[in-house]
Amino acid sequence: MSMPSLALLVGGVLVALGLGTYVGTGAHSPTALIPAALGALIGLAGLVARNPRLRMHAMHVAVLVALLGALGCIPGLLRLPALLGGTAERPVAVVAQLVTFVICLAFVVSAVRSFIEARRTRASAGEG
Repeated sequence: MSMPSLALLVGGVLVALGLGTYVGTGAHSPTALIPAALGALIGLAGLVARNPRLRMHAMHVAVLVALLGALGCIPGLLRLPALLGGTAERPVAVVAQLVTFVICLAFVVSAVRSFIEARRTRASAGEG
């Protein structure tokens, strides 16, 4: 799967997660929409990246957004013991943060691998 397509997929999943969490909790907390905002930005970057001239820049933006999203979910990771112990104050929020963290981190790792491979390909094409 190409990185722009992966960005669109990840963006869609995050939008669904954010909207689902927001609606599922009775639409009481606008912060439940944070994954949707991250997903919209990542998906938009994926759309822009379909243009070969803009691909590199757009994918770097998508990875930056995903990295910031993962870093922003660290407080949710710190609440994992309380979630597992049944004492988490807002368990749905903790689960949403954990899922967002995993999705964003997986996207960042996949993108970094793709960037490294693209650089190797460019370097070997220049040598030949």
